[in-house]
Amino acid sequence: MVTNFFFIGLPYIALFSLVAGSIYRYRSDRFSYSALSSQFLESKKLLWGSLPWHAGILIVLIGHLIPFLLPGLWQSFTAHFGFVIAVEIIGVVAAFMALVGLVVLLVRRLISRHVQSVTTPVDLIVLALFIAQVLIGIQTAAGHRWGSMWSVQTTTPYLWSLLTFRPDLSYVEPLPPTVKLHIAVAWFIVLLFPYSRLVHMFSIPIQYLWRLPQQVIWTNARRIQHLAPVVRTAQESRRLFLRGAVGLGSAGGLLTLGVMDKLVRFFSGPNMTPDEQAALLKKRLQRLEMTAEERELELERMRNEYIFVANLKDLSPKDGKYFIDYQMRPALAYRDVSGMPLLISAKCTHLGCTVASTVDSNGRVLCPCHMSYFDLKTGAPQAGSPATKPLPLLGWALMDDAGKVLMSQGPEGKTEGEVPAGQLDALKVYIAKRYEEIA
Repeated sequence: MVTNFFFIGLPYIALFSLVAGSIYRYRSDRFSYSALSSQFLESKKLLWGSLPWHAGILIVLIGHLIPFLLPGLWQSFTAHFGFVIAVEIIGVVAAFMALVGLVVLLVRRLISRHVQSVTTPVDLIVLALFIAQVLIGIQTAAGHRWGSMWSVQTTTPYLWSLLTFRPDLSYVEPLPPTVKLHIAVAWFIVLLFPYSRLVHMFSIPIQYLWRLPQQVIWTNARRIQHLAPVVRTAQESRRLFLRGAVGLGSAGGLLTLGVMDKLVRFFSGPNMTPDEQAALLKKRLQRLEMTAEERELELERMRNEYIFVANLKDLSPKDGKYFIDYQMRPALAYRDVSGMPLLISAKCTHLGCTVASTVDSNGRVLCPCHMSYFDLKTGAPQAGSPATKPLPLLGWALMDDAGKVLMSQGPEGKTEGEVPAGQLDALKVYIAKRYEEIA
């Protein structure tokens, strides 16, 4: 019974009150069909309250109306998660703007005795309802995320069921209590609409665009002394207004075109020829292949205690062979003058660039990005180089064809085992997990 009242009875009462009450008020007391201005009584706090309130609530209302009026279009937009995130962020920011404005307006009406003279109990009730409604909306956005997506399947069909006189509570019953409270408070606000200042939404003064300008003349002697008279003809005032309107309209039009261009391009997708589509698909496949290859390397390093680097006889003392270590970083393999492997990290310690594989006449390798030289034997950077830390040396293991480890050496240079004479060139070089460099 309670659910039927709040989500069927109350909505129809509120809508009837909105239509009938607004018409009756306009016909019986037309001059009250606007907000009773209090700007002359106090203007400073009004500025800081009215601007964020109106800007914030306008954005929030647009975000609520579009899914209701154009649910199909809205669903096509929210199919892109980036759009959903943008809408949620904009909505929350706008809600906080509206909340700040409401609090300022409420405080203004409570502390200013001049404004209190035109304040009615209904004004305070409406302000309290709006503050509660905005707070509930913020709580809903925080506790039940992505309302821009699920509202199209819940609140939108519920509202349409009311307007088509086929109320369907099945859309509302599963909703969380916070969302139900948000809907119920909205109906109470609609109910009070024609009996409060909210009715000024229906009294847009469009006649100001063509009526003759009016001039306020102060009869107070002190104001007459401090205010210089400004006299303009009707044509001059209208001309200034038109100039300002054209300027604002042009700027707004340019901004709108820029935003709409990006939106159309984003949602319509790229317009490419078949050849361009084929080239793009080829690049994507290449990226997928590279990603798959990288994952295979990671899997191999997770499963195996040793990873093959090269045949020892194929290594050179002057031109290194690139490979990937257990940390998925580039590394280089050489053969030193004694015939043993020499493995060193190829990731520059300056900015992470990959160093070159060629050894110069001074026994150094170069990071060409920022010209850092490293000694091949020790990994130490040359004095004055951008890099200040040495390249880490890597441990290695020598195995025969049967997979037996004959000799190994850790990063610190400690050697274990020995190789029989004459068998060195037949061995294979591996990196060992136990020698994995700890970053």
